[in-house]
Amino acid sequence: MPKDAKKENKEKKHFFKDVKTELKRVIWPAPKQLVNNTVAVITIVLITAIIVFVLDFAFESMNKFGIDNIKNVVQSTNTTDDTTTNETTNTIANEQSNTVANEVLNNTQNTTETNAESNTQANQVNE
Repeated sequence: MPKDAKKENKEKKHFFKDVKTELKRVIWPAPKQLVNNTVAVITIVLITAIIVFVLDFAFESMNKFGIDNIKNVVQSTNTTDDTTTNETTNTIANEQSNTVANEVLNNTQNTTETNAESNTQANQVNE
C-alpha cells in the first residue's frame, strides 16, 4: 500500500505541474480587450432579457384576452345550444304527441267504421 500512496502523490504533483504549464501557455487578453468583451456580453444578455420580457408580456396579454373571448364564445354557444336543444326537444315531443294522437284518432275512426259495418251486416242478416 505505501507504494500506491507514493504513486498517487506523484500523479497529483504531476497533474498540478501540467495545470501550471498550461496556464503559462494561455494568451491572456489585455485589460482593454477584457473590458470590451465584458461590456459586449453584458449588453447582449440585457438585450436578450428585454426581448424575452416583451415577448412574455405580449403572449400573456394575448393569452388572457384570447381565453376571455373563448370563454364568452363558449358560454354564449352553450346558452344557444341549450335553447336550441330545449326548442328541438319540445318540437320533437309535440310531433310525437301529435303522431300518437293522430294514430289514436285513426284507430278510433277505424273501429267506429268497423262496428258500423258489422251492425249494418247484422241488421241485414236479421231482416
